[in-house]
Amino acid sequence: MAKVYTNCPVEYTASIISNKWKVLILRDLLGGTKRYNELNRSVVGISAKVLTQNLKDLESDGIITRKVYPVVPPKVEYSLTKKGLELKSILDMMKEFGLKYKDE
Repeated sequence: MAKVYTNCPVEYTASIISNKWKVLILRDLLGGTKRYNELNRSVVGISAKVLTQNLKDLESDGIITRKVYPVVPPKVEYSLTKKGLELKSILDMMKEFGLKYKDE
């Protein structure tokens, strides 16, 4: 669960998207439901351990859902919740900022 140290809403939001990996996971899930291996391939540079921990954090914060299918081998899919989809505008603003200033 996101740790809130103050009543500041900016700090609360920052605690949810507190690292680059979470932002990149959210970016990829905005395109729709993804399986674990799809996320592992699309989030370049992330280790399996770090991906798993960030997915658990995002799930406990209510940002993503994890659906497990009872098949062998296990099939697990991740998708954004309604709360997670509300972060789209923040990510869109981050994209616009990056497009504007990344080449300076």
